[in-house]
Formats: sequence, C-alpha cells, structure tokens
Amino acid sequence: MQIKPLRDNVIIKPMPEEQKTASGIVLPDTAEKEKPEQGQVIAVGPGRTTDDGTTIKINIQKGDKVLFTKYAPNEIKVNGEE
Repeated sequence: MQIKPLRDNVIIKPMPEEQKTASGIVLPDTAEKEKPEQGQVIAVGPGRTTDDGTTIKINIQKGDKVLFTKYAPNEIKVNGEE
C-alpha cells in the first residue's frame, strides 16, 4: 500500500535516536517529549492551492532529512511499519 499526501502535507519516517546520554544514562520516553526528532521525508504533497488557483509547491523533497516535533502528528502504520 502506498500513501500519497494531499496539499502541503508530508510523510516523515522517524529515524531512531540514541536513548542514552554520553555517560550511559538511559533516558525514559517521557524525558524526550519536547525535543525535536529527526526523520526522512518519504512523500511530499503537491503543495498548497491559493484562492486564485495557483499551486505553491513545498520546498522539501523526498529523501530530505528534517527535524519535527511530536506536538500533533498523525502516526500511522503501513505494512506493519510506523
């Protein structure tokens, strides 16, 4: 199954991050909630359409690495992968 984002939406695959500090302390999930995460763009929508019908394309491309926050993303699973 392939998912195609609409308008100015993107699909980002989160990259695993280190859950230990340099001194070896394991960090719980709750400690990292406010920190931005890194991910790879796997799909990009066509862009936003203005009132006059012009499409404004997004400045990122498939394969770009981006930072994002987990404030309100929609997390989904496709073929068993988040």
